[in-house]
Amino acid sequence: MLPIKRIYIAGAVLFCTAPALFMGCSSSHRQSVQVITDRAATPILAADSVTTLISDSGVVRYRISAPQWQIFDKAQPSYWEFAQGIYLEEFDEQLAVQASLRADYAKYLDQEEKWILTGRVIALNEQGEQFETEQLVWVQPEQRIFSDSAITITRQASVIQGIGFESNQTMTRYTILNPTGFFPIEDE
Repeated sequence: MLPIKRIYIAGAVLFCTAPALFMGCSSSHRQSVQVITDRAATPILAADSVTTLISDSGVVRYRISAPQWQIFDKAQPSYWEFAQGIYLEEFDEQLAVQASLRADYAKYLDQEEKWILTGRVIALNEQGEQFETEQLVWVQPEQRIFSDSAITITRQASVIQGIGFESNQTMTRYTILNPTGFFPIEDE
């Protein structure tokens, strides 16, 4: 007698709750979803407050931090965009920061392995020299950095200014294309 009573109670509960379940699934209010029409202009990834580490042969070499990171994989050419700026640090083997780079805006062309940094761009090399410019281009396969914009290089004992420069990717050997500032000359 007891099992039949449980079946009646379970049936009564199901009978009373089933209409509520079915009514909850239907909706007279329809919602529309915007269709993606231009896949090239839509990021496949959009992330906020990103910090990532990049290693080489198991050794951490770089840290990238950005308020916003978007990847546009269907654009031609495909690219990563850091519309709210980027901060990059390079580490030595003991994980001490040996160089850094900050920009108001960055775009990474992933197929070319090319960074385009704009806005206020500030780089600090391992020798403590600070580079300030409005545009910086870093072509990784060529291990080359260059700019056509005004540049100010602050060294320990001097400031060098000019328009345009070229450098190796560590920014330790560089050439100012059109120097415009004062240059101290040491007497021999």
